[in-house]
Amino acid sequence: MSGNKLIYQIGLTLIPGVGDILGRKLVTMCGSAEAVFREPRSHLKAMPRIGNLLAQAVGNREILIRAEKEVSFIERYRITPLFFQDTTYPHRLKHCLDSPVLLFYKGTADLNSNRVIGIVGTRKATEYGKSVTRELIAGLQQQQVLVVSGLAYGIDGCAHRFSLDSGLNTIGVLGHGLDTVYPWLHRPLAEKMLTQGGLVTEFLSKTKPDRSNFPKRNRIIAGLCDALVVVEAGCKGGALITADIANSYNRDVFAVPGRVTDPLSDGTNYLIRTNRAALIQKADDIEYLMGWKETKGPVKAAQRKIFIEMTAEEEKIVSILQENGQLGIDEICILAENPMSKVSASLLNLEFEGIVKCLPGKVYSLL
Repeated sequence: MSGNKLIYQIGLTLIPGVGDILGRKLVTMCGSAEAVFREPRSHLKAMPRIGNLLAQAVGNREILIRAEKEVSFIERYRITPLFFQDTTYPHRLKHCLDSPVLLFYKGTADLNSNRVIGIVGTRKATEYGKSVTRELIAGLQQQQVLVVSGLAYGIDGCAHRFSLDSGLNTIGVLGHGLDTVYPWLHRPLAEKMLTQGGLVTEFLSKTKPDRSNFPKRNRIIAGLCDALVVVEAGCKGGALITADIANSYNRDVFAVPGRVTDPLSDGTNYLIRTNRAALIQKADDIEYLMGWKETKGPVKAAQRKIFIEMTAEEEKIVSILQENGQLGIDEICILAENPMSKVSASLLNLEFEGIVKCLPGKVYSLL
Protein backbone atom coordinates (compact mmCIF):
# COMPACT_ATOMS: atom_id res chain seq x y z
CA MET A 1 0.00 0.00 0.00
CA SER A 2 1.34 3.44 -0.88
CA GLY A 3 1.99 5.80 2.00
CA ASN A 4 -0.05 8.47 0.22
CA LYS A 5 -3.12 6.23 0.10
CA LEU A 6 -2.73 5.33 3.75
CA ILE A 7 -2.44 9.00 4.75
CA TYR A 8 -5.96 9.63 3.50
CA GLN A 9 -7.32 6.46 5.08
CA ILE A 10 -5.94 7.53 8.46
CA GLY A 11 -7.11 11.07 7.83
CA LEU A 12 -10.65 9.82 7.31
CA THR A 13 -10.67 8.43 10.87
CA LEU A 14 -9.49 11.79 12.22
CA ILE A 15 -12.36 13.85 10.82
CA PRO A 16 -14.50 15.04 13.76
CA GLY A 17 -18.00 13.59 13.69
CA VAL A 18 -17.14 10.86 11.19
CA GLY A 19 -17.48 7.45 12.82
CA ASP A 20 -17.10 4.03 11.30
CA ILE A 21 -20.57 3.85 9.72
CA LEU A 22 -20.43 7.31 8.16
CA GLY A 23 -16.81 6.76 7.14
CA ARG A 24 -17.85 3.74 5.11
CA LYS A 25 -20.68 5.64 3.49
CA LEU A 26 -18.35 8.47 2.51
CA VAL A 27 -15.86 6.10 0.92
CA THR A 28 -18.64 4.30 -0.94
CA MET A 29 -20.11 7.58 -2.14
CA CYS A 30 -16.81 9.20 -3.19
CA GLY A 31 -14.93 6.07 -4.31
CA SER A 32 -11.97 6.16 -1.90
CA ALA A 33 -10.67 7.84 1.25
CA GLU A 34 -8.55 10.16 -0.88
CA ALA A 35 -11.57 11.11 -2.96
CA VAL A 36 -13.37 12.23 0.21
CA PHE A 37 -10.66 14.81 0.79
CA ARG A 38 -10.80 15.93 -2.84
CA GLU A 39 -14.58 16.20 -2.97
CA PRO A 40 -15.76 19.79 -3.68
CA ARG A 41 -16.66 21.56 -0.47
CA SER A 42 -20.00 22.56 -1.91
CA HIS A 43 -20.90 18.86 -2.22
CA LEU A 44 -19.75 18.13 1.33
CA LYS A 45 -21.69 21.08 2.75
CA ALA A 46 -24.85 19.73 1.17
CA MET A 47 -24.71 16.60 3.33
CA PRO A 48 -27.31 16.62 6.12
CA ARG A 49 -26.18 17.28 9.72
CA ILE A 50 -22.46 16.96 9.18
CA GLY A 51 -21.94 18.91 5.94
CA ASN A 52 -20.35 22.10 7.31
CA LEU A 53 -18.20 20.25 9.83
CA LEU A 54 -17.02 17.83 7.17
CA ALA A 55 -16.16 20.60 4.73
CA GLN A 56 -14.10 22.41 7.38
CA ALA A 57 -12.25 19.25 8.41
CA VAL A 58 -11.35 18.26 4.85
CA GLY A 59 -9.70 21.65 4.42
CA ASN A 60 -7.79 21.32 7.71
CA ARG A 61 -4.18 20.58 6.84
CA GLU A 62 -3.47 19.49 10.42
CA ILE A 63 -5.46 16.30 9.89
CA LEU A 64 -3.23 15.08 7.09
CA ILE A 65 -0.08 16.20 8.91
CA ARG A 66 -1.10 13.99 11.85
CA ALA A 67 -1.85 11.17 9.43
CA GLU A 68 1.60 11.53 7.84
CA LYS A 69 3.22 11.16 11.27
CA GLU A 70 1.22 7.99 11.86
CA VAL A 71 2.36 6.55 8.53
CA SER A 72 5.98 7.13 9.63
CA PHE A 73 5.26 5.28 12.88
CA ILE A 74 3.62 2.40 11.00
CA GLU A 75 6.54 2.06 8.59
CA ARG A 76 9.15 2.31 11.34
CA TYR A 77 7.64 -0.48 13.43
CA ARG A 78 6.43 -2.61 10.51
CA ILE A 79 2.80 -2.43 11.48
CA THR A 80 0.17 -3.73 9.05
CA PRO A 81 -2.72 -1.34 8.36
CA LEU A 82 -6.01 -3.03 7.43
CA PHE A 83 -8.57 -0.83 5.67
CA PHE A 84 -12.14 -2.12 5.58
CA GLN A 85 -12.01 -2.53 1.79
CA ASP A 86 -8.78 -4.59 1.86
CA THR A 87 -8.98 -8.32 1.15
CA THR A 88 -6.78 -8.86 4.22
CA TYR A 89 -9.24 -7.12 6.55
CA PRO A 90 -10.72 -9.72 8.98
CA HIS A 91 -13.71 -11.12 7.10
CA ARG A 92 -15.69 -11.88 10.27
CA LEU A 93 -15.34 -8.27 11.37
CA LYS A 94 -16.06 -6.89 7.91
CA HIS A 95 -19.69 -7.99 8.17
CA CYS A 96 -20.28 -6.07 11.43
CA LEU A 97 -22.07 -2.78 10.80
CA ASP A 98 -19.96 -0.72 13.22
CA SER A 99 -16.57 -2.40 12.72
CA PRO A 100 -13.53 -0.10 12.46
CA VAL A 101 -12.83 1.56 9.13
CA LEU A 102 -9.12 1.01 9.79
CA LEU A 103 -7.18 -1.43 11.98
CA PHE A 104 -3.51 -1.60 12.91
CA TYR A 105 -2.01 -5.05 13.34
CA LYS A 106 1.36 -6.42 14.37
CA GLY A 107 1.92 -10.14 14.68
CA THR A 108 2.24 -13.48 12.94
CA ALA A 109 -1.22 -15.05 13.25
CA ASP A 110 -3.86 -15.14 10.53
CA LEU A 111 -6.79 -13.01 11.67
CA ASN A 112 -8.92 -15.08 9.29
CA SER A 113 -8.04 -18.40 10.92
CA ASN A 114 -10.55 -21.22 10.45
CA ARG A 115 -11.59 -21.32 14.11
CA VAL A 116 -11.51 -18.29 16.38
CA ILE A 117 -12.65 -18.20 20.00
CA GLY A 118 -12.92 -15.09 22.17
CA ILE A 119 -12.39 -15.60 25.90
CA VAL A 120 -13.18 -12.80 28.35
CA GLY A 121 -13.96 -12.32 32.00
CA THR A 122 -13.37 -10.39 35.16
CA ARG A 123 -10.12 -8.60 35.97
CA LYS A 124 -10.34 -10.06 39.49
CA ALA A 125 -10.20 -13.71 38.48
CA THR A 126 -10.44 -16.35 41.20
CA GLU A 127 -8.51 -19.62 41.20
CA TYR A 128 -11.70 -21.26 39.93
CA GLY A 129 -11.85 -18.91 36.94
CA LYS A 130 -8.15 -19.37 36.15
CA SER A 131 -8.44 -23.15 36.39
CA VAL A 132 -11.47 -23.26 34.10
CA THR A 133 -9.72 -21.03 31.56
CA ARG A 134 -6.66 -23.28 31.56
CA GLU A 135 -8.74 -26.42 31.09
CA LEU A 136 -10.84 -24.91 28.28
CA ILE A 137 -7.77 -23.84 26.32
CA ALA A 138 -5.98 -27.12 26.88
CA GLY A 139 -9.07 -28.95 25.65
CA LEU A 140 -9.17 -26.83 22.48
CA GLN A 141 -5.51 -27.41 21.68
CA GLN A 142 -6.25 -30.09 19.07
CA GLN A 143 -8.63 -27.74 17.27
CA GLN A 144 -5.81 -25.22 16.74
CA VAL A 145 -8.14 -22.35 17.55
CA LEU A 146 -7.02 -18.75 17.50
CA VAL A 147 -7.76 -17.27 20.94
CA VAL A 148 -8.78 -13.59 21.12
CA SER A 149 -9.00 -11.49 24.27
CA GLY A 150 -8.34 -8.01 25.60
CA LEU A 151 -4.90 -8.28 27.32
CA ALA A 152 -6.44 -7.05 30.58
CA TYR A 153 -5.70 -8.39 34.04
CA GLY A 154 -7.56 -11.49 35.16
CA ILE A 155 -9.26 -13.86 32.74
CA ASP A 156 -7.99 -12.00 29.64
CA GLY A 157 -4.36 -12.31 30.66
CA CYS A 158 -4.87 -15.96 31.63
CA ALA A 159 -6.43 -16.71 28.24
CA HIS A 160 -3.39 -15.28 26.45
CA ARG A 161 -0.86 -16.93 28.75
CA PHE A 162 -2.45 -20.39 28.68
CA SER A 163 -2.80 -20.18 24.90
CA LEU A 164 0.92 -19.52 24.56
CA ASP A 165 1.66 -22.43 26.92
CA SER A 166 -0.56 -24.71 24.79
CA GLY A 167 1.11 -23.68 21.54
CA LEU A 168 -1.96 -21.79 20.31
CA ASN A 169 -1.84 -18.40 18.62
CA THR A 170 -3.49 -15.62 20.57
CA ILE A 171 -4.53 -12.08 19.64
CA GLY A 172 -4.73 -9.17 22.07
CA VAL A 173 -7.16 -6.38 21.16
CA LEU A 174 -5.99 -3.08 22.61
CA GLY A 175 -7.82 0.00 23.84
CA HIS A 176 -4.88 2.25 22.90
CA GLY A 177 -2.17 2.63 20.27
CA LEU A 178 0.54 0.10 19.43
CA ASP A 179 3.24 2.34 20.92
CA THR A 180 2.44 1.14 24.44
CA VAL A 181 1.08 -1.78 26.42
CA TYR A 182 -1.59 -1.48 29.10
CA PRO A 183 -1.39 -2.77 31.74
CA TRP A 184 2.38 -2.31 31.61
CA LEU A 185 2.96 -5.52 33.63
CA HIS A 186 1.72 -7.41 30.56
CA ARG A 187 4.51 -6.08 28.35
CA PRO A 188 6.52 -9.36 28.45
CA LEU A 189 3.32 -11.26 27.64
CA ALA A 190 2.54 -8.90 24.74
CA GLU A 191 6.05 -9.25 23.34
CA LYS A 192 5.74 -13.03 23.29
CA MET A 193 2.34 -12.75 21.62
CA LEU A 194 3.93 -10.89 18.72
CA THR A 195 5.71 -14.11 17.75
CA GLN A 196 2.77 -16.41 18.53
CA GLY A 197 -0.30 -14.38 17.68
CA GLY A 198 -0.34 -10.62 17.64
CA LEU A 199 -1.78 -7.31 18.78
CA VAL A 200 -4.51 -5.35 17.02
CA THR A 201 -6.10 -1.95 17.61
CA GLU A 202 -8.13 0.73 15.88
CA PHE A 203 -6.36 3.49 17.81
CA LEU A 204 -3.45 5.60 16.58
CA SER A 205 -0.15 5.83 18.42
CA LYS A 206 -0.09 8.14 21.43
CA THR A 207 -3.71 7.24 22.20
CA LYS A 208 -3.98 6.77 25.96
CA PRO A 209 -5.89 3.81 27.44
CA ASP A 210 -8.87 5.95 28.42
CA ARG A 211 -11.92 4.25 29.92
CA SER A 212 -14.09 5.22 26.94
CA ASN A 213 -11.84 3.24 24.57
CA PHE A 214 -12.53 -0.17 26.07
CA PRO A 215 -16.19 -0.61 25.05
CA LYS A 216 -15.00 0.13 21.49
CA ARG A 217 -12.24 -2.43 21.94
CA ASN A 218 -14.83 -4.98 23.08
CA ARG A 219 -16.75 -4.86 19.80
CA ILE A 220 -13.57 -5.88 17.94
CA ILE A 221 -13.13 -8.90 20.24
CA ALA A 222 -16.74 -9.90 19.57
CA GLY A 223 -16.47 -9.34 15.84
CA LEU A 224 -13.22 -11.24 15.32
CA CYS A 225 -14.45 -14.54 16.76
CA ASP A 226 -16.82 -17.35 15.82
CA ALA A 227 -17.89 -17.71 19.44
CA LEU A 228 -17.33 -15.82 22.68
CA VAL A 229 -16.74 -17.56 26.01
CA VAL A 230 -17.36 -15.70 29.28
CA VAL A 231 -15.55 -17.58 32.04
CA GLU A 232 -16.11 -15.45 35.14
CA ALA A 233 -17.79 -12.05 35.47
CA GLY A 234 -19.63 -9.86 37.92
CA CYS A 235 -23.02 -8.29 37.26
CA LYS A 236 -21.37 -5.32 35.53
CA GLY A 237 -18.28 -4.89 33.42
CA GLY A 238 -16.67 -5.28 30.04
CA ALA A 239 -17.26 -9.03 29.74
CA LEU A 240 -21.06 -8.57 29.78
CA ILE A 241 -20.78 -5.70 27.31
CA THR A 242 -18.74 -7.91 25.00
CA ALA A 243 -21.32 -10.71 25.33
CA ASP A 244 -24.15 -8.33 24.39
CA ILE A 245 -22.22 -7.12 21.35
CA ALA A 246 -21.42 -10.71 20.34
CA ASN A 247 -25.13 -11.55 20.51
CA SER A 248 -25.95 -8.53 18.35
CA TYR A 249 -23.42 -9.81 15.80
CA ASN A 250 -25.10 -13.24 15.81
CA ARG A 251 -22.05 -14.87 17.36
CA ASP A 252 -22.43 -17.94 19.56
CA VAL A 253 -22.01 -16.94 23.21
CA PHE A 254 -21.07 -19.43 25.94
CA ALA A 255 -20.76 -18.93 29.69
CA VAL A 256 -19.27 -21.01 32.48
CA PRO A 257 -21.63 -21.29 35.48
CA GLY A 258 -20.46 -20.54 38.99
CA ARG A 259 -21.68 -20.75 42.56
CA VAL A 260 -24.80 -18.71 43.25
CA THR A 261 -23.08 -17.21 46.31
CA ASP A 262 -20.06 -16.00 44.32
CA PRO A 263 -20.38 -12.35 43.14
CA LEU A 264 -17.92 -13.03 40.32
CA SER A 265 -20.31 -15.61 38.90
CA ASP A 266 -23.32 -13.27 38.91
CA GLY A 267 -22.60 -12.18 35.35
CA THR A 268 -22.13 -15.62 33.82
CA ASN A 269 -25.12 -17.06 35.67
CA TYR A 270 -27.20 -14.10 34.46
CA LEU A 271 -26.20 -14.73 30.84
CA ILE A 272 -27.24 -18.36 31.14
CA ARG A 273 -30.46 -17.63 33.05
CA THR A 274 -31.63 -15.08 30.48
CA ASN A 275 -30.67 -17.26 27.49
CA ARG A 276 -28.01 -14.81 26.39
CA ALA A 277 -25.41 -17.58 26.56
CA ALA A 278 -25.31 -21.37 26.41
CA LEU A 279 -23.99 -23.17 29.47
CA ILE A 280 -20.62 -24.87 29.02
CA GLN A 281 -18.43 -26.76 31.48
CA LYS A 282 -15.55 -27.99 29.35
CA ALA A 283 -13.96 -27.76 25.91
CA ASP A 284 -16.02 -30.72 24.69
CA ASP A 285 -19.15 -28.60 25.08
CA ILE A 286 -17.71 -25.89 22.82
CA GLU A 287 -16.63 -28.46 20.23
CA TYR A 288 -20.07 -30.04 20.22
CA LEU A 289 -22.03 -26.78 20.06
CA MET A 290 -19.77 -25.39 17.30
CA GLY A 291 -19.90 -28.60 15.29
CA TRP A 292 -16.15 -29.12 15.71
CA LYS A 293 -16.31 -32.43 17.55
CA GLU A 294 -14.91 -35.28 15.49
CA THR A 295 -17.37 -38.08 14.91
CA LYS A 296 -16.32 -41.70 15.26
CA GLY A 297 -16.87 -44.01 12.35
CA PRO A 298 -18.29 -43.18 8.93
CA VAL A 299 -21.18 -40.80 8.91
CA LYS A 300 -23.71 -40.89 6.13
CA ALA A 301 -24.06 -37.42 4.68
CA ALA A 302 -27.54 -35.99 4.72
CA GLN A 303 -29.06 -36.00 1.26
CA ARG A 304 -30.86 -32.99 -0.04
CA LYS A 305 -34.55 -33.59 -0.59
CA ILE A 306 -35.61 -32.93 -4.15
CA PHE A 307 -39.39 -32.92 -4.00
CA ILE A 308 -40.38 -30.59 -1.19
CA GLU A 309 -42.68 -27.62 -1.04
CA MET A 310 -40.87 -24.39 -0.25
CA THR A 311 -42.26 -20.96 0.46
CA ALA A 312 -41.24 -18.04 -1.73
CA GLU A 313 -38.90 -16.82 1.03
CA GLU A 314 -37.24 -20.25 1.29
CA GLU A 315 -36.79 -20.49 -2.48
CA LYS A 316 -35.16 -17.07 -2.48
CA ILE A 317 -32.72 -18.09 0.26
CA VAL A 318 -31.80 -21.30 -1.58
CA SER A 319 -31.20 -19.29 -4.75
CA ILE A 320 -29.00 -16.81 -2.84
CA LEU A 321 -26.89 -19.63 -1.38
CA GLN A 322 -26.57 -21.29 -4.78
CA GLU A 323 -25.18 -18.08 -6.24
CA ASN A 324 -22.95 -17.02 -3.35
CA GLY A 325 -21.94 -20.18 -1.47
CA GLN A 326 -21.47 -19.78 2.29
CA LEU A 327 -23.05 -16.63 3.76
CA GLY A 328 -23.60 -15.17 7.20
CA ILE A 329 -27.17 -14.66 8.31
CA ASP A 330 -26.77 -10.86 8.12
CA GLU A 331 -25.74 -11.09 4.47
CA ILE A 332 -28.67 -13.41 3.72
CA CYS A 333 -31.07 -10.90 5.29
CA ILE A 334 -29.68 -8.10 3.12
CA LEU A 335 -29.80 -10.11 -0.12
CA ALA A 336 -33.22 -11.59 0.66
CA GLU A 337 -34.54 -8.15 1.69
CA ASN A 338 -36.29 -9.71 4.66
CA PRO A 339 -36.06 -9.13 8.42
CA MET A 340 -33.97 -11.38 10.67
CA SER A 341 -37.04 -13.05 12.21
CA LYS A 342 -38.40 -14.19 8.85
CA VAL A 343 -35.01 -15.33 7.51
CA SER A 344 -34.23 -17.24 10.71
CA ALA A 345 -37.53 -19.12 10.52
CA SER A 346 -36.96 -19.98 6.86
CA LEU A 347 -33.42 -21.18 7.52
CA LEU A 348 -34.63 -23.38 10.37
CA ASN A 349 -37.21 -25.03 8.11
CA LEU A 350 -34.59 -25.55 5.41
CA GLU A 351 -32.29 -27.17 7.98
CA PHE A 352 -35.05 -29.57 9.02
CA GLU A 353 -35.62 -30.47 5.38
CA GLY A 354 -31.92 -31.19 4.84
CA ILE A 355 -31.48 -28.34 2.36
CA VAL A 356 -29.04 -26.11 4.26
CA LYS A 357 -26.64 -26.53 7.12
CA CYS A 358 -25.52 -24.08 9.81
CA LEU A 359 -21.77 -23.61 10.19
CA PRO A 360 -19.87 -21.95 13.08
CA GLY A 361 -20.49 -18.23 13.41
CA LYS A 362 -24.10 -18.41 12.11
CA VAL A 363 -22.86 -19.01 8.56
CA TYR A 364 -25.10 -21.06 6.24
CA SER A 365 -24.50 -23.14 3.13
CA LEU A 366 -26.38 -25.65 1.01
CA LEU A 367 -25.89 -29.31 1.89
